[in-house]
Amino acid sequence: MSKQLCEKIWRNGEFINWADATVHICTHAIHYGSAVFEGIRAYDVGGKPGIFRLKDHIRRLFDSAKIYRMEIRFSQDDVIKACLEAVRVNNFKACYLRPIVYRDFGPMGVNPLKNPVSLDIITWDWGKYLGDEALEKGVDMMISSWQRNATNTTPSIAKCASNYASGALIKMEAIANGYSEGIALDVNGMLSEGSGENIFVVRDGVVNTPGIGHSILSGITRDTVIKLARDMNIPVVERTISRAELYTAEEVFACGTAAEITPIRSIDKITVGAGARGAVTTRIQKAYLDLVTGKAEDKWGFISKV
Repeated sequence: MSKQLCEKIWRNGEFINWADATVHICTHAIHYGSAVFEGIRAYDVGGKPGIFRLKDHIRRLFDSAKIYRMEIRFSQDDVIKACLEAVRVNNFKACYLRPIVYRDFGPMGVNPLKNPVSLDIITWDWGKYLGDEALEKGVDMMISSWQRNATNTTPSIAKCASNYASGALIKMEAIANGYSEGIALDVNGMLSEGSGENIFVVRDGVVNTPGIGHSILSGITRDTVIKLARDMNIPVVERTISRAELYTAEEVFACGTAAEITPIRSIDKITVGAGARGAVTTRIQKAYLDLVTGKAEDKWGFISKV
């Protein structure tokens, strides 16, 4: 983000210029990670931007803020309208949106309760998160030496900036070892998630994924995958998954707003299945991309037109 990504940023009810979207060094969020945010995609739907599952993302933003006792001065409807307007004002047909709620400048110290709460909405053009070829050819991942926090330490269901310190450690370790991404286990050694993606494991035609008790973010793309799979009569099971099951799976894929549906072709240099995008992953990926781009019927009303 070293270059200007958009013309205008929405801050606390008004649009400001990119250059003016600064915060003070004493901002609480910088020192203590006291920010919650969302990652949302707008796709080109018939030549116009359509934001995917905007209402669900904003609901989760408010849920995250509530867990961290951050009172947002705007309603969910206000923020939804602001996201739509941010895409329009910046003339995007497709883009990534980042609404972020953070403890602003105020008293120094861990206690955040007297620090004002601010809300910004940033938009930018973000391509394929794991590379242009990742959706087709898949990526190589490793099991990280870093585990996800236990659910009673910092809540994984809240999309809090502080959780991504863990994600950064997982990601950096993977890159340093020549992989695209890392997969974390939970404190009991069972499958949790990637640095910023949920993980699905396919065996005998059944799609398996860890439940929220395994220190995962309850992903909106994850929920979409489950809905799409069941709609296509592909069985989905949320359960405890061991590390060894990743090696013996027929297919493994990652999903997230940024990563979309990305096949995993190897884990710890062990080839997954045939080492290529599998049949189940292909079906789910196509259904997902057709849905978000308006090529398939939006039977759930997931797309908000700008």
